[in-house]
Amino acid sequence: MFNDAVIWKKEAGICTITINRPEAMNAMDADVLNGLSTAFLDCYDEKVRAVVLTGTGNAFCLGGDIAFASQYGDSNPQAFFKDLTPIGSRLISDMRQLPKPIIASINGICAGVGISFGAACDVRICHSKVIFKQAYTGVGINPDVGFTQMVPVLIGMARTSEMIFLDEVITADKALEWGLVNKVVAPEELEEATAKMAGQLANGATRAYAAAKALLNKALIPYLECQMEAERNGLLMTSLTDDYQEGIAVFTRKKKAPEFKGK
Repeated sequence: MFNDAVIWKKEAGICTITINRPEAMNAMDADVLNGLSTAFLDCYDEKVRAVVLTGTGNAFCLGGDIAFASQYGDSNPQAFFKDLTPIGSRLISDMRQLPKPIIASINGICAGVGISFGAACDVRICHSKVIFKQAYTGVGINPDVGFTQMVPVLIGMARTSEMIFLDEVITADKALEWGLVNKVVAPEELEEATAKMAGQLANGATRAYAAAKALLNKALIPYLECQMEAERNGLLMTSLTDDYQEGIAVFTRKKKAPEFKGK
């Protein structure tokens, strides 16, 4: 294991990767990104034929850890994004290039970068009580790590724009209707349904899956790396705004609600 923030195990041709920060609702920090990167690279093991990504506790991933970001201090708000977005972009690229199918087993709230992680997977399953939230613009920054390329591929421009600009909570049923997830089951059935799907993939035509995944990447997200760099540049700009400071103040409980002024 790279660190305790991400744990993984291999069994019967399946590697189950788990984000393991339940005390922070599996929010993304440097340990999570580095741990996920190491775990997915370990899936090149020939014995692994399918991968499951999930979270510990009641969250899949709350998004970026704003409390962690705030530790960089007000004097250099770009530092968090300069340090972490290159790692996050490389992780998403590794997930898409991994020649094996990845299932996102979304076990709880999925927000911000959590949606980017889920969108980078090949199939998404969640339970009926899961909620989704774009969340980036809610703290005064733009989406990153492939959100603006992969999510529109899944649900279309209009619905992605609704997520970004209105930033409303999306229920599991709505996510299924939109195509953000492929399947919704009862909470008590998620583990079994995930295992069944993973078993089917692990016993499938692995090389054909690899070829098909590469073709989908080429057809639908050929400029993913370029888009992630553009997202990173956007973050470096928006992280310098007063609006982002308002978003940070809410997450660090200095304010109850942000007062965005477009500056």
